[in-house]
Parts: sequence; C-alpha cells; structure tokens
Amino acid sequence: MTQLQLSSLAPGSAVKVDVDGTSVCVARVGDEVFAVADTCTHADASLSEGELDGYKIECWLHGAQFDLRNGEATTPPATQALETYSISIDGDTVTVTA
Repeated sequence: MTQLQLSSLAPGSAVKVDVDGTSVCVARVGDEVFAVADTCTHADASLSEGELDGYKIECWLHGAQFDLRNGEATTPPATQALETYSISIDGDTVTVTA
C-alpha cells in the first residue's frame, strides 16, 4: 500500500510510485485516479514518463497505448494488458493497493 496527496497529482499527469516493491504508474484524469503497472508490456519503458490522452497513456519508447481504466493494450506494438491496482480516495489522500 502507498499513499500520496490528490492535490499533488495534476489532472492529465502521471507519476511513478512504489507499491510493496512494485513500480506503479498513478495517473489523474479529471477527478478520477487510476493505477497500472509502470512498465510497458512491450518493452522495458516507464509509462509514467509517457503522455496521457484522456483515459489512454502512451509509452514514450514505441508509442503503444493502454487504457488506464482496465489496463488493456489499445494499440500495437503492445498486445498484453497491464496489471491494474486498486485506488481509494479519502479527502486529499489517495491510497494505492496491490
């Protein structure tokens, strides 16, 4: 479990956090927050360094895109989904659970 402040996550941005020894990409889309595995399933690249476009995050290395809501790969070259993590928000505290 990892906690961070909602106010530290700007809408349309992503950050990498450590959840029990696993790198997780936490992204904010409007008032919603999502957590997926930080490593692209196609290549060893950090997704938190990619760009958000609505509910999609794009890997900066080869352009694969993933849906933050369910982890599904939506464009090649990635074909395998990302692991997703549970998010809970209490006031300004966001909790990410593996």
